[in-house]
Amino acid sequence: MLNMSGNIEKAPAPLSVLRALKKFGMDLSLSRRRRRFSQQSMAERIGISVSSLRRLEKGDPSLSWGTIARALYVLGELDKLNELLDTANDSIGLILMDEQLPQRIRKRKISPQTGAL
Repeated sequence: MLNMSGNIEKAPAPLSVLRALKKFGMDLSLSRRRRRFSQQSMAERIGISVSSLRRLEKGDPSLSWGTIARALYVLGELDKLNELLDTANDSIGLILMDEQLPQRIRKRKISPQTGAL
């Protein structure tokens, strides 16, 4: 949707998304403190400013996936990113696929081969 100045406006994030980001930020802060990293040290390791780290720890939805991935890497938790939407464990997707399976599989009719040897 375009605003008055011709820029595209983003739709506001759903409340559940904002809550999840806030929880992620609080968990990130706790993980950092448990490892005894200062905000300055953590920010340097991630490659961002201290103010960006503070925004990340507050659950700011405008920060990039790259920043989040680097933060997880610094904390030794990058494997958590791989588990976010593992398609083998996507129960909703698997249910939807199962609903589209045919009820029965019919044997194919074998057509006579044509052509000379």
